Amino acid sequence: MRPLKTWYFFAAFAVSLLICVMSLRDNNLHMVHLRNAVYSADQQDHDVNGALKALQAYVTAHMNTDLSTGNGTVYPPIQLKYTYQRLQAAAQSGTDAQKAQIYTDAQNYCQAQNATDFSGKNRVPCIENYVTTHTIAVPVVPTAMYEFDFVTPSWSPDLAGWSLLVSGLLFLLALARFILGRWLQRAAR
Repeated sequence: MRPLKTWYFFAAFAVSLLICVMSLRDNNLHMVHLRNAVYSADQQDHDVNGALKALQAYVTAHMNTDLSTGNGTVYPPIQLKYTYQRLQAAAQSGTDAQKAQIYTDAQNYCQAQNATDFSGKNRVPCIENYVTTHTIAVPVVPTAMYEFDFVTPSWSPDLAGWSLLVSGLLFLLALARFILGRWLQRAAR
């Protein structure tokens, strides 16, 4: 039996590397599709959690699915603009009702304090003072409600990962075969 020629290993390495590159590209394209589904679900206020879970499951299990797209990108890469706007509007509507109640309470309090003042000149500063001392802070929406980032593995047991591993092994075999062949040629002289 004759040993395989070195170029066989290099050819197998090239095929395996091509499969690896194509599957890494496919992983990235599928991640982009899932990320767009998250943004679409956020905009339409549909199943955002389901889309996020699908994206998280895919990103954390496949190589080349990093959500950031370069140095100038925002962090964290998934920021749900419409979810933030809905959460902020809900928080604001609650504080609007409380602010209206404070203003009503201020009018009632200052009316009782200045019942004999018919001109109202003391009532306006009393209301301003009451409102400023009883202010309500707008609640801050926690960033965990609308910002997300998922960690991509360095290696994953999918087609991209296994073909990368096979490519590395084939390259090492080709290199070893080449070095061994050169060494045997020199030893034969």
